[in-house]
Amino acid sequence: MTATKIFSRTTLPRDMISGMVVFLVALPLCLGVALASNAPLFSGLLAGIVGGIVVGLLSGSHTSVSGPAAGLTAIVAAQLTMLGSFETFLLALMFGGLVQIVFGVARAGFLSAFFPSSVIKGLLAAIGVILILKQIPHVLGHDTDPEGEMAFRQWDHENTLSELYAMLSDLHLGAALIGLLSISTLILWDKIPSLKKSSLPPQLVVVLLGIGLCQVFQNLGWGLRIEESHLVQVPVAKSFAEFVGFLKWPDFSQWSNPAVYTAGLTLAIVASLETLLNLQAVDKLDPRQRPSPSSRELVAQGIGNVLMGLIGGIPVTSVIVRSSVNINAGGQTKFSTIVHGVLLLVSVAFLPSWLNMIPLSCLAAILLVTGVKLASPALVRQMWHDGRYQFLPFVLTVLSIVLTDLLTGVGIGLAISLAFILHSNMRRPMRRIVECHLDGDVTHVELANQVSFLNRAALENVFKSMPRGGHLLLDALNTVYIDPDILSMIREFKEKTAPIRGVQVSLRGFRDKYKLDDEIQYADYSTRELQDLLTPAQVQKILQEGNDRFRAGRRLTRDLERQLKATAIGQHPLAVVLSCVDSRTPTELIFDLGLGDVFSIRIAGNIVSDKVLGSMEYGCAVAGAKLIVIIGHTKCGAVTAAVNLAGSKANTEQATGCQHLEPIIQEIQLSIDSQSWTQMETLPEQAKADLINAVARQNVLRTVQSVLQQSRTINQLAVKGRLKVVGAMYDVDTGKIEFFLDEAAVA
Repeated sequence: MTATKIFSRTTLPRDMISGMVVFLVALPLCLGVALASNAPLFSGLLAGIVGGIVVGLLSGSHTSVSGPAAGLTAIVAAQLTMLGSFETFLLALMFGGLVQIVFGVARAGFLSAFFPSSVIKGLLAAIGVILILKQIPHVLGHDTDPEGEMAFRQWDHENTLSELYAMLSDLHLGAALIGLLSISTLILWDKIPSLKKSSLPPQLVVVLLGIGLCQVFQNLGWGLRIEESHLVQVPVAKSFAEFVGFLKWPDFSQWSNPAVYTAGLTLAIVASLETLLNLQAVDKLDPRQRPSPSSRELVAQGIGNVLMGLIGGIPVTSVIVRSSVNINAGGQTKFSTIVHGVLLLVSVAFLPSWLNMIPLSCLAAILLVTGVKLASPALVRQMWHDGRYQFLPFVLTVLSIVLTDLLTGVGIGLAISLAFILHSNMRRPMRRIVECHLDGDVTHVELANQVSFLNRAALENVFKSMPRGGHLLLDALNTVYIDPDILSMIREFKEKTAPIRGVQVSLRGFRDKYKLDDEIQYADYSTRELQDLLTPAQVQKILQEGNDRFRAGRRLTRDLERQLKATAIGQHPLAVVLSCVDSRTPTELIFDLGLGDVFSIRIAGNIVSDKVLGSMEYGCAVAGAKLIVIIGHTKCGAVTAAVNLAGSKANTEQATGCQHLEPIIQEIQLSIDSQSWTQMETLPEQAKADLINAVARQNVLRTVQSVLQQSRTINQLAVKGRLKVVGAMYDVDTGKIEFFLDEAAVA
């Protein structure tokens, strides 16, 4: 376990204040959860004290606050009924705590990483909604529940909406005024910059305001006087002996009762799940986004629950309400949760009468505003914009938790998320691309890193959708695991189904242990057969399609090692490409080509010479290429130099420092018309850039003419239709190739 600082000197004042605010909120919640669990009220206070001090010391979380959990009330109540006595329940709780410690030592906290973010955010929003709905009655003075219960009671025969109806017939004017003024104070505090930046927490101000107004209302009429039923009610011990008398001890005589261990295991599993869920949610709320060690948290919670079983408390977990209040109040380290536990202990032992002066309505206001922040419209809009795979699990988690209980709602949310995952895996669990290779289309399926039974439906859909006579490539280069069931399905399709339907199946990258050897049954490079079948126009189309893929970022997957071996015995290029030496115009990349597909001749300015013509003639007459492409490009450096030096008295070597560049510059300058020559120095920059590109294009056309006029070999091949010579311009800004043919070129 990594060490976590208990407090920092710089954050100590803020943590002290935050701990006080959490204490004020936790006090009535401890009572309410105990009441809703059918447990002694004092057991709820003990859970708050131990959750704050003991779990706070042992936990690795900076902001999480532990205590009695509202989500466990129904389970605790059910186990109390089944076990027959509170003392027997305490024995089961001790066992449950030990199981949690085992979970933590076994590092079961990793399970928290599998909770989808949509479910976590749904949990936060649902808690916010419940806080709002449950605290509205108390804000308005509807405190008919005895002992000042303010917890989210899990609904047996009444729900939150029924309480709202009952509230209308039981309002208290004084408590309602305090509640509404408290809400207004909290809202204004966030709106006024000077107050928001102050170190004084608004929650503490609200509590002090509530106590002050309560004392003022005591002397006023008009139904403003606050009765005890609208105030916090902490059990009062008149002596230390009476205080110790509140403690309960486990009934060890029930150690042989199987129901004890069943109940303990149930409590351990549910409490651990709720802790992991809340811990994930709290970490998302932490402004500093500090991760909490989940396995360490399970150990801390387990120790806390063992202690609870020994002294008479109810189960503790990480609790989202107290934690969110802690964060909103500015808590920075776990010292704030320890402070809250110490204050609970001191107040219960020595200051119960002071605490009983706090109106419930001002505490309800704090919780209501916290709920609004948790279930903010901004969160709903964010989930909506994230798409239905996020929004629907989020909304259904919120509705399920609000209408049932926390664990049931989270379970429904997880089930919905899993359904979406299965649906997504069925539709698009792998990368599927239709590639246009030289001898036809290939459906290329890149298998995922882990191929499990979840991918079975999607792979079956791929197999079923293959057209008769189609070609399928199954690519496992990036796959580390394939389920045996999937392997069996692949073998059956390749050996039985595919031959019957006329589908060719190629395999690549499967590990030796799968006994599926690499077998490529299509050509991703030029062969003699393909070269003989293709016409010049078809070769040009292949180059155009390759450039389209290059621009779209959809380059074909090529097995360069296989191409290397295949072309070692001979080459059968489709085209000869004369391009500029510019580093931005690599032929094989901009046309998405493989080894052996083209002859590439590169020279500055893409001009022609006897040596270049000799290379072209060999590529076409001997090697069988069907197309010659002369490629110029925008922003060409050689053309720019030729344009800048046009009409200049300085020679090329003096201007550029290049001894042998002069013949290239002179050749390019033949493409500059005389009018442009004379206007060169007076042109604005943009017009000059346009002129450079126009000269580059004209230079390509001149080169096309020169090739046909100067090479009898190439001219004769062109006349017979076995060869085509075309020009092209490459845009270095967009990557687009534009083909064109000089109509004036004479074959």
